Amino acid sequence: MIVQQTLDQLRALRLDGMADTFEEQLALPSAQTLPFEDRFALLVEREAAHRSGKRLTTLLRKARLKYATANLEDLDKRSSRGLDHRLVTSLAHGEWLERAHAVLITGPTGVGKTWLACALAQRACRLGKTALYARVPRLLEELRIARGDGTHKRRLIALAKLDALVLDDWGLHAMDPLAREDLLEVIDDRSDRRATVIAAQLPIEHWHAWIAEPTVADAILDRLLHHAHRLTLKGESLRRRQLQPNRPADDPA
Repeated sequence: MIVQQTLDQLRALRLDGMADTFEEQLALPSAQTLPFEDRFALLVEREAAHRSGKRLTTLLRKARLKYATANLEDLDKRSSRGLDHRLVTSLAHGEWLERAHAVLITGPTGVGKTWLACALAQRACRLGKTALYARVPRLLEELRIARGDGTHKRRLIALAKLDALVLDDWGLHAMDPLAREDLLEVIDDRSDRRATVIAAQLPIEHWHAWIAEPTVADAILDRLLHHAHRLTLKGESLRRRQLQPNRPADDPA
């Protein structure tokens, strides 16, 4: 009776990791021979692992990654893709997140830009950081709508608080003045405060012309390029390779 009350109290306190381990210990005769301190340490360790797993699940769900299973450990490291492996290894350690640096991933369509950006965001989540994946055209449209429904400021504040923001399809469509203003706000709020990942087909040297308004372009690029890690991917489309028979699977974005 006392055991069941203890289990019920643990679950009422949302100490499910402890409760599960306590039940396991009760079912294992060998666990009864362990000193109390060791058994209690196992309870605490399991609870910590349980909470860490729940937090990671929550962070990944909120990140809304296009490739939710993208993982840096699964990265295609063929030299023909132009990857700087030392840089990728450095990024995996997460220092760019702590220093609020930008990661700029460019290359033609299908070479893995989006996949790599999602893998970096997933790594951020595994390090306990908040992240979000967003396509620039859709994000700017959402911010335009937010101007009309009174949530614009709240949306900008939420974006500014994210530890890692992935901006995909950068430079894909032309922008109007309101879109340029919103993009500047997003980048300015994050400059030297939070990390940003950009994935773009458009080479960096053409970004100024894409933004079109010289003053705004100077402001955005100055903030982005100040502390930026650049990854330029190349090679044939991985999507095309997947459609060919007898070719190994690859990261598809």
